[in-house]
Amino acid sequence: MEEIKLKAETREGQGTKKELSTLRANASVPGIIYGSGKPPVRVALSEKELMAARKKGGVNAVLSLVTGKTTETVIVKELQRHPVTDRVVHADFQRISLTAKIEAKVPLRVLGEAPGVKSSGGILQYAIRELSVRALPKDIPQAIDVDVSRLELNQQILVRELSIPAGIEVLDAAESRVVAVTTVKVIEEAAPAAVAAEGEVAAGAEPEMASTKGKKDEEGKLVKEPGKTAAPAAEKGKEPAKKEK
Repeated sequence: MEEIKLKAETREGQGTKKELSTLRANASVPGIIYGSGKPPVRVALSEKELMAARKKGGVNAVLSLVTGKTTETVIVKELQRHPVTDRVVHADFQRISLTAKIEAKVPLRVLGEAPGVKSSGGILQYAIRELSVRALPKDIPQAIDVDVSRLELNQQILVRELSIPAGIEVLDAAESRVVAVTTVKVIEEAAPAAVAAEGEVAAGAEPEMASTKGKKDEEGKLVKEPGKTAAPAAEKGKEPAKKEK
């Protein structure tokens, strides 16, 4: 994997809400570099250049952040996005060594068209969309291909059946399902209960109870992966944001 150079400027302090807003208004992304037992460094860099690097090198791109006379070798550990505009509002960078293996999530890329979908009316169901791996930073691929062109109805592909590049250790269970072609299940509605006479309860019927179940959280808050290095405290005044790995 190619190492991509990006220029960054160091920032003093944790940054006030006004200072962070000014950075973002100027198309810059505030960020922080941490890890490897060194003190965290707050930086700012071009949003356009950061996203171009991600597009070129993938989500696990190895970046060289150049700040003055110092160069830090990092990967993007987390991006936080604005909940409305979806623009990046903060970036967390983790220091890495090119000679030490790291854990990462690699997206799965489905190739081909399954006969079970095309000819038999099935649907392609995804069990997982990314694979957990351990490898040297430059050995981590942008994506791992999943060829579904031979999948018939009621057939599946397991993790152990994937073609994994050399030097990559897969952390997911070998028997975990990746994709499958299944039939569409139709759930029939229950027949309506007989209507009792006005003011009476139908024989054998239980009194209707109000549901006490709460709704699931719709905010989609991120759960940190076990074993990952926690980032330092968030910037002061940073607005609520979506998180992206």
